[in-house]
Amino acid sequence: MNDTEQGQSPQTQEQQSIIEKLHSETALMHWIDLQKFFAQGRVLRLDKSLDLVATAVLFANDMVNQLESHIKSELIMPPTNDHARTWYAENTELWTVVVAPYILVQEHKV
Repeated sequence: MNDTEQGQSPQTQEQQSIIEKLHSETALMHWIDLQKFFAQGRVLRLDKSLDLVATAVLFANDMVNQLESHIKSELIMPPTNDHARTWYAENTELWTVVVAPYILVQEHKV
């Protein structure tokens, strides 16, 4: 019996595949390694209340309405220069995932 016959649609399989791919591509990176991407305007900071992978899925699936809502609520925004200076001074490690052309970053949830 294949997955479709077991009740899992091809779309669900594809979505699960995207989630697994993005999850496997998350990594902790030091800010110093991300600075050049920040200078290029390619880094977006996620609020701690958001799930990094779930938000990356929104980008991967071009789910504009949900992303606009997060952006308007300032849950997704470019890091400020103050963030960059603090992260540099503290040698901060951030959770990251790439969803071209962006690198999504998030501070550790404590």
